[in-house]
Amino acid sequence: MYELVKSLAAQLLMPLPVSLGLLALGALLSWRRFMRWGVTTAVVGVAVLFLASWGPFAERLLAPLESRYPALVHLPENTLLAGIVVLGGGWQPEAPYGSVAKLSESSAIRLTEGIRLWRQASALPLIVSGASRDPTVVPVARGYSAAAQSLGVPQQQLVVLDWPTDTGQEAQAVLDTLGPGAPVVLVTSASHMPRAMRHFQAAGLAPIPAPTHYLGQYHSPPALGYWVPSASHLRKTERAIYEALGLLMVPVEHSAPGNQTAQ
Repeated sequence: MYELVKSLAAQLLMPLPVSLGLLALGALLSWRRFMRWGVTTAVVGVAVLFLASWGPFAERLLAPLESRYPALVHLPENTLLAGIVVLGGGWQPEAPYGSVAKLSESSAIRLTEGIRLWRQASALPLIVSGASRDPTVVPVARGYSAAAQSLGVPQQQLVVLDWPTDTGQEAQAVLDTLGPGAPVVLVTSASHMPRAMRHFQAAGLAPIPAPTHYLGQYHSPPALGYWVPSASHLRKTERAIYEALGLLMVPVEHSAPGNQTAQ
């Protein structure tokens, strides 16, 4: 039940549903002859959609998440690492594509970054994780494994955790595999990294952040597209809101009765 409520809340609190809801409410109020309130509500709905799709607004929401941890160019030299962990994302297991092309954009970039770091210490295990809440869908961890092997990672160096369906469960799976206090390099999207770090620390691991898949634009001066509302900017706003909501829920998830990751 909790997973259903969490998924619905994450969808309904996004800018587009909120904007459409306000527009529908404004139309209803106008139809019921509350013209002033109806127009005001509709204008607010349009303003929400405009701001969410506008580059300066979207970038400012996303930047605190993506800049929280610096990129990890080289593995730390004075730390005895237990493994490199690549967190799960999306993929299309039934698509008639190659193993890498089946991965979503975020998944492919995460895996590529994980392999880049793994090549600096190829004796370490490359731990890939992730599964769908739909049991009929092949877990993305298996997709990661196939793609990694096609990119030159030996099968014996891969650890496939193909049952966790969210970040908290991934942290617990890594804890069960490596033990408490294990220092691991954690690879995930930059916007997701603050939440992932909170989960792994709460689980009793010692994660070292290796953010990748940056959505924010790095340019100076801003290009023209920065100032024009677009779907790509809306995606950034949605990601920032989604991760902010996820961060709020981390303490709740780790303090829930029966949660094995609670410390």
